[in-house]
Amino acid sequence: MSRAASEIEINRKPALATPLRFVTAASLFDGHDAAINVMRRLIQAQGCEVIHLGHNRSVLDIVRAAIQEDADAIAISSYQGGHNEYFRFMIDQLKERGAGHIQIFGGGGGTITLAEIKELEAYGVNRIYHPDDGMGMGLVEMIEDVVSRAEGKRRVHPAPVQIVKDDPSSIAATLTALEAGLYSEAELKLKRREWQGRKQQAPAVGITGTGGAGKSSVTDEILNRMLACFPAKRIAVLAVDPTRRRTGGALLGDRIRMNSLRSENIYMRSMATRRQHLSTSAMLHDAICFLKSAGFDLVIVETAGIGQSDSEIVDMVDFSCYVMTSEFGAQSQLEKIDMLDFAELVILNKFDKRAAEDALRDVRKQWKRNHQAFTTEDGDVPVYPTIASQFNDPGLTWMFVNLLRMLSAKLDLPEAEWTPNIDTSVRRPTATVLIPGKRTRYLAEIAEQGRDINRDIERQVEAASLAQHYYECLMDLSKADSPGRRDDGTSSRFVKINDATTDPTIRLLQQRYNAALSELSSEAINLLKEWPRRKAGLRTEEYTYEVRGKQISGNNYKESLAKLQIPKIGMPRDRDWGELLSFLMRENLPGAYPYTAGVFPYRRAGEDPTRMFAGEGTPERTNRRFHYLSQDHATARLSTAFDSVTLYGEDPHTRPDIYGKVGNAGVSIATLDDLKKLYSGFDLCAPTTSVSMTINGPAPMMLAFFMNAAIDQQVELHLQETGQWREAEKKIKAYFKGKKQPHYAGELPAGNDGLGLALLGITGDELVDAQTYAHIKAETLKKVRGTVQADILKEDQAQNTCIFSTEFAMRMMGDIQQYFVDNGVRNFYSVSISGYHIAEAGANPISQLAFTLSNGLTIVEYYLARGMHIDEFAPNLSFFFSNGMDPEYTVIGRVARRIWARAMRERYGANRRSQMLKYHIQTSGRSLHAQEIQFNDIRTTLQALYALFDNCNSLHTNAYDEAITTPTEESVRRAVAIQMIINKELGLNFCENPWQGSFIVDELTESMN
Repeated sequence: MSRAASEIEINRKPALATPLRFVTAASLFDGHDAAINVMRRLIQAQGCEVIHLGHNRSVLDIVRAAIQEDADAIAISSYQGGHNEYFRFMIDQLKERGAGHIQIFGGGGGTITLAEIKELEAYGVNRIYHPDDGMGMGLVEMIEDVVSRAEGKRRVHPAPVQIVKDDPSSIAATLTALEAGLYSEAELKLKRREWQGRKQQAPAVGITGTGGAGKSSVTDEILNRMLACFPAKRIAVLAVDPTRRRTGGALLGDRIRMNSLRSENIYMRSMATRRQHLSTSAMLHDAICFLKSAGFDLVIVETAGIGQSDSEIVDMVDFSCYVMTSEFGAQSQLEKIDMLDFAELVILNKFDKRAAEDALRDVRKQWKRNHQAFTTEDGDVPVYPTIASQFNDPGLTWMFVNLLRMLSAKLDLPEAEWTPNIDTSVRRPTATVLIPGKRTRYLAEIAEQGRDINRDIERQVEAASLAQHYYECLMDLSKADSPGRRDDGTSSRFVKINDATTDPTIRLLQQRYNAALSELSSEAINLLKEWPRRKAGLRTEEYTYEVRGKQISGNNYKESLAKLQIPKIGMPRDRDWGELLSFLMRENLPGAYPYTAGVFPYRRAGEDPTRMFAGEGTPERTNRRFHYLSQDHATARLSTAFDSVTLYGEDPHTRPDIYGKVGNAGVSIATLDDLKKLYSGFDLCAPTTSVSMTINGPAPMMLAFFMNAAIDQQVELHLQETGQWREAEKKIKAYFKGKKQPHYAGELPAGNDGLGLALLGITGDELVDAQTYAHIKAETLKKVRGTVQADILKEDQAQNTCIFSTEFAMRMMGDIQQYFVDNGVRNFYSVSISGYHIAEAGANPISQLAFTLSNGLTIVEYYLARGMHIDEFAPNLSFFFSNGMDPEYTVIGRVARRIWARAMRERYGANRRSQMLKYHIQTSGRSLHAQEIQFNDIRTTLQALYALFDNCNSLHTNAYDEAITTPTEESVRRAVAIQMIINKELGLNFCENPWQGSFIVDELTESMN
């Protein structure tokens, strides 16, 4: 069926004489690029050159790259729907641009049906692979089929006779001809003479440096500044990457870092060295000469990563730059870097690294030594510190200005045409540190602290057991009225005994008892002292406790069919002080630190943890689904799925590769009115309404939509309750005079009373005075309940729905939380720290938990660095885990709660509310099978049982048909029924802590902790 990964290169085909060139990418608004990464590695192993574009690539991005790169084939992964329009649009675009020979391959993990595959292949796609193909052929054989098909359809074009300035195809074909050796030596001589004889010669800048120094990022930043300062200039970029010695394949991965390539003024070609131990291609010099004469205004050449002695690029370009970092080793290593002799400009990138200032001083000194320029001022040495990964880095801007100044001076270029109008008032890069350097070991310190706590508990457990042994001996040897013996037999325990006995044996036992007792902390002693009272309280008929000033009560027992009294909370029967102390310090009962068994003593009566995920098509369609899901439920817990267009912060568009994804696998939301329709009929300030929004990159914008929708609802209610609605209607009519007010399309579903729809197209501040509006706004912010995902860290790690840099997105998250603090938003979670997507990307349960908690603690450290107090923001953090069939999922909540509680209390000094980790859980999407989907309900039921018995705070159960389609009403009804049956009918679920006391659960908990 399939071969092991270790055999891929061993059994590879011989490298092609001229390697096939593939463009690989994940489709637009598709962040799940793990599959395409596997595919492109396997394609490389077949001896092909792969231009990898990564995820979220439009048809136009891919077509432009394929034509500029003169690719033979395109391989696309498409998991988020819209594939029918996407692939057809790609075929049409290639044909329109005269590149219909480029073969297209695709796959969608089952989201592309067999019928759709047949239609797309008839339209012109070479082949789309279904999971059945993977099962039948095996992964390696499937890639071999891709390569074989591409090779069979390959067209070798003759070198173009004439170059058309604005035609990338003719430029690409010439470069291919040079690489493939299609020109004879005599033809090459004539071509060289022709190229060098042309009057217009573009300057060529060479950028070289060590691998990982950030050459591509530097190049991209130079291009961005060129486009901004000189929008009419045309630029060609040649990027060289090494060919793998074993396979003959190559990863040409520089395009993935180039955000400037969407400009029509930039032409880029990726090249493999096709030779060993060198950073340039054999025909690179000819390629540079050709491009210099092809009508471009500037040619930039980026080499592969180089070693200390490689300076070949200097002889091929007009101006050379060397990119390095501060991590060059000992100072003596600088003397070995050849490029410090020849580079006309040195870029010290990644200046945010430690010791960068020292490195800058050392590199400048070495440059002075190499050039015998000891009297040159440091500021005049052409060594420029930069942070290319940072938006609008002033260091890179200053380097860019000097690059053009030095280039124009050397080549006598017109100064007016090469002097950028750009602000250089700040010239040094400034590292923007989210977490102070002295706190960067926070994860290691928390882990060490956790291990110390465990060791301390073990020590106290032993001491408690020893103390009990001595105590029982004393009670047995002493008389009934001896000190230490009281009527209740408990009050005197854990108190030091100082009896004036003359019996040396009893005195020795007293001393040893006191010594053992002194090993116990005051917390341990109090836990043991309080246990009898707590135990008795849990065996009364009713329980009572207080939440935010409100008394909560209920029954401690439920009678079974067999007339047994089933307790609400199970308790340990340990009589040994040590065993009891171990339970109380590691586990405790629900609602007690460290919250291993649950953060609340009892589940909220009348509010099941059911929170069903929904979203498809228009806001109206999803609104109807929400009302269907909430029908006959005491609470409305709405979990919102947004379409991929919305998730990437884009607007709906008629362009086919966008249009096909609008409202697909989620609801399309682009305006405030869309969101008002989405949640219409639900009072967003009611304590029975809670809204969850699964969105990350544009989370601040969606949250603003939500808050404004909630405020406008309350304005609407205020106008109705105060008798001002008729007057408001007149204002609304006047506002829309001559234009049509937006409306809800279609009939309202059962349960939707129209709340939120009256103010479509207008906002509440237009209808009430400023003071009234401010009061309504303040009260609304205090009442809204729910969460917005907003977790950009897991996006960077797994999901890839990133539209801003991670740093900028983190700053927005901090701004939102500060706004929550300033405005008293206490019932809405500003972030849902998510492990679900990490698990869906392939992490095992322990990895999911580790990444998720690490991300949560990173957010904590950043918010603290901003000056917020731990208890101001920690209660606004929530978590989101995936569930699955693996045994570790039994205890994922238990372990998470314990680690979080300990870190909050011991490291951060947080209060009780901040110590409580609350989480939503979703049954695993990747565990669902496309074959015999009816059995998926069984998998979902078992996973739901895991979650509910582990005291999750909310739960989504996947529908059985989600493996192949958007869930139907029937399948969603079954998914909700799974939770209802467990919650309402499964007798053991009445107990709040059914897992506690299980040997295997204890062992799993300790193993994962």
